[in-house]
Amino acid sequence: MRLAVGAFWGVALGIPLGILVGLNQRARTALWPLLLFFQAIGDIAWLPILVIWFGYGLTTITVVIVYTVIFPVVLNTVLGVRSIPITLHRAAQSLGASRIRMLWEVVLPGALPNIVTGLRNGLGYGWRALIATEIIVGTSGIGFLMFDARRSGSVVEILLGMIILGILWYIVDSWILAPIERATGQRWGLVTR
Repeated sequence: MRLAVGAFWGVALGIPLGILVGLNQRARTALWPLLLFFQAIGDIAWLPILVIWFGYGLTTITVVIVYTVIFPVVLNTVLGVRSIPITLHRAAQSLGASRIRMLWEVVLPGALPNIVTGLRNGLGYGWRALIATEIIVGTSGIGFLMFDARRSGSVVEILLGMIILGILWYIVDSWILAPIERATGQRWGLVTR
């Protein structure tokens, strides 16, 4: 649930921001350096400030996940938007497409394979950030249980937690995210069936 909430907000903020930066040169000039600057600051580096602001709880964990997910989504969205051939833009304009239709029928479909790849990468990073945050500031969750097991010196519980984490992520990635990415690529002719 924590990953889903953080990923939702990361995607909800990241895709529009990526489209804005990808389409608007002024926005790119203003925001690209900031995006690269904040991308270089690790998500866990924000924990001391977030704990002061929000305490130990779901809000802190959610902000860390949003921060982690947003950068792969934004950067891949920008890449997708900027890689759309200019001939597609011109063809849509010559057919009288409005800006909204251009966005909806040219930009989003053209950038969608990159957006899905950014989502898959972002969720992977978000998963790791979730576990690290649970270990450091969490009061529940598998990461917290693993860290709590160190007090009793229970290596078995720690290893079991690691195995559970690996299996859970494998299920999410291979059963949900990879098929979505593959279907998106096939839909837009990037992968053959």
